[in-house]
Amino acid sequence: MAAEQALSRRSLLKGAAAGTGAILASGCTITGTTPPQAASVTRCMLPPVRVSEGRRIRSVVGLRPYRRAGFRVERETLGDKALIHNYGHGGGGITLSWGSSRLAIDLGLHGHDGPAAVIGSGIMGLTTAWLLIEQGVPVTIYTKALPPMTTSNIAGGEWYPSIVYSSNAMTPAFERQFVAASEYSYRRFQIMAGERYGVHWHDLYSLSNRPSRTGNTAALLAHILPEAEILDPGQHPFAQPYARRIPEMFIEPPVFLRELLEDIRVAGGNVVVRDFATAGDIAALPENTIFNCTGLGARALFGDEELIPVRGQLEILLPQPEIDYAMKGPGGAYMFPRSDGIVCGGSTDYRNWSTEPDPQLGAAILVNHADIFDAMPCRNAEA
Repeated sequence: MAAEQALSRRSLLKGAAAGTGAILASGCTITGTTPPQAASVTRCMLPPVRVSEGRRIRSVVGLRPYRRAGFRVERETLGDKALIHNYGHGGGGITLSWGSSRLAIDLGLHGHDGPAAVIGSGIMGLTTAWLLIEQGVPVTIYTKALPPMTTSNIAGGEWYPSIVYSSNAMTPAFERQFVAASEYSYRRFQIMAGERYGVHWHDLYSLSNRPSRTGNTAALLAHILPEAEILDPGQHPFAQPYARRIPEMFIEPPVFLRELLEDIRVAGGNVVVRDFATAGDIAALPENTIFNCTGLGARALFGDEELIPVRGQLEILLPQPEIDYAMKGPGGAYMFPRSDGIVCGGSTDYRNWSTEPDPQLGAAILVNHADIFDAMPCRNAEA
């Protein structure tokens, strides 16, 4: 009897192994006692991004305005004017915009009377102008370029402050500034969610080939961000063994900046297109309170040698309306879905001032993404 039971058990295990092999061949795996059909549904729950040269519609380059010590929110005098700096946010400009601008106007409105000037119409300039309008302050934006011709328009749009500071250069004062700006901005974007401003929630899948560690930024913002869900291999459709699913906000810069600029104009804000060669030109403005939101331009205007460019290149693929998730993967790859296309990124080049797309880098970004999405079981099934 014991021998018959042992034989029967070996037969069952052999059959189970054969069945598992067949399922692996079809691109799906079984975890625990999950029935084959249920496992297939789990592994194929996300549609893959179709990555190819033929689907690329444009390549864009943006220069992130980066300071090792972090973004500058500071008040000083410029002749007889009050000058409030609000620049140097690296890759976290959109993310930190509302909060950093809130800190800036809190500094600027102390003892303020009369109209104010805002220099720049990127994300910092527009959010600063709107917050001033909310306080009843007449505003004129002076800018050499309007959306969509600003660096902010090129941003990917994930709400997460990346490439903002060097951990080695962080001070307690900047840590407080960073957290305060993040907290306010996170709340502000939430109340703007929806089609009008292009603010949407998506699940982001963070993929890696080895266990990841909690970084400094994630630790500082853990109290405001949703908890990440750790996924086992059978719980996601990617080939990478380690994955986390995190609900995140994403902002579509072309939509958001266009709508915010229109709001400012409707509310009575003035916009003047002009360039400034020197700080003296800015000091000659009629307004007594001036907000400097010039991004990387502050280096030349105000001699901030700590401010450097961090070049980033994005490859935009044809839109795929069915893609309602985001991804970060090995090799610095990231994919964000937007109405104007699928954003594929993953380049960080310090002190590179070139704004021309690099064809070789663009091809490498697409290859990196193709390696990730072509390995998805559902993509294999389509093939």
